[in-house]
Amino acid sequence: MFEASLQLFTILFFVAFAAGFVDSIAGGGGLITIPALLIVGVPPLQALGTNKLQGIFGAASATISYVRGGRVDPRTQWPMALLALIGGALGAVAASLVPGEALRALLPFLLAGIGLYFALRSGLDDSDRHQRMSTVLFAAVIVPAIGFYDGLFGPGTGSFFMLAFVTLGGLGLLKATARTKFLNLSSNVGAFVIFLAGGAILWKLGLVMGVGQFLGAQAGSKVAMRNGAKIIRPLLALSSLAMAAKVFFDPANPLYRWLTM
Repeated sequence: MFEASLQLFTILFFVAFAAGFVDSIAGGGGLITIPALLIVGVPPLQALGTNKLQGIFGAASATISYVRGGRVDPRTQWPMALLALIGGALGAVAASLVPGEALRALLPFLLAGIGLYFALRSGLDDSDRHQRMSTVLFAAVIVPAIGFYDGLFGPGTGSFFMLAFVTLGGLGLLKATARTKFLNLSSNVGAFVIFLAGGAILWKLGLVMGVGQFLGAQAGSKVAMRNGAKIIRPLLALSSLAMAAKVFFDPANPLYRWLTM
């Protein structure tokens, strides 16, 4: 049974605050919270489940800010949110059945590609562009697929949603960020339900970190709405590249193990 001291709760509260701040702007909060949970001795399955609990607070907080700021309308986005939730739940179920070796090996290259795209692609700002995929097809195919990935594995979900909204949906960066957080909230809820059923949640720790996430996401989303693409683009590029490095150098990554043999 994992036991946490008051000092450890305090440290993880501020870790979650930082994660919520970054995640509300560019995604990648799990890059901060999951390693922190593992470092302090939380078992891997409980770390994933507890991370989903506290992540819900951050995603909900950012979503509330973007809704209040008029950047996303849940009344028109709920079908996509429902599909993301279903995808997240199915992914969490599959996590116990599907080996993640190939995904671990491929993911760093996908994330690095996303980071370089947002770092080097010219003309990316808050203006909407040509929509390359119909809204119906986007909702039916892309949204549940990314939601499934979130439940199955997780790192980089926000980056994948951002890339899809910008390149296929034709959205500007600020509008894409707002919709990403709403869908990320939905896929988190779907995956959380499955972890909850499996009893893999540390409630006290998750709720304390959830408060930190909520406050951090409030601050981060306000910064994003004030600065738009000027802050979203560099943070998104850095977050994606940092996640790529983290996943690649993970001892569980089969490619990294092969290269270091």
